[in-house]
Amino acid sequence: MGAAHSASEEVRELVGKTGFSSDQIEQLHRRFKQLSGEQPTIRNLRKGPSGVADEINFEDFLTIMSYFRPIDISMDEEQVELCRKEKLRFLFHMYDSDSDGRITLEEYRNVVEELLSGNPHIEKESARSIADGAMMEAASICVGQMEPDQVYEGITFEDFLKIWQGIDIETKMHVRFLNMETMALCH
Repeated sequence: MGAAHSASEEVRELVGKTGFSSDQIEQLHRRFKQLSGEQPTIRNLRKGPSGVADEINFEDFLTIMSYFRPIDISMDEEQVELCRKEKLRFLFHMYDSDSDGRITLEEYRNVVEELLSGNPHIEKESARSIADGAMMEAASICVGQMEPDQVYEGITFEDFLKIWQGIDIETKMHVRFLNMETMALCH
């Protein structure tokens, strides 16, 4: 009985920490076990420079997934805006690999190349061109018309917010929980 009480206490703590319901945590735990191969951690998420986790445990997984929590329909505008900023800050940190508060062209290139590396039809040079074009667009949104000798040093979080303005990130960036009947149809 002590173990069951301890587990339920742990679930309650995770509910408070992540905003997921206990049922959602249970579903995510099943998914975590699938991804980890029944191991206590998921390993080798991403190879990269310092600050990138080589492995995460279930609590880390839940914390990451909490950024993808669906919007609660009872949230007011201020809460939705706060949720939006949390999601965008999470995305920003995915790009800002050296955590200096700025996404440089090199950091952006690395992410774009990594995202497109699984596509055999896109060469590395094409991925670099895509990243370069996106960074030029970001500069035009954030700085406006630049002087010929002016260098765009990278995207700050404030710039990132400008870039994502008007894009419905709060409903696009979320976990979709399927009920058991729907899951049975997917197999």
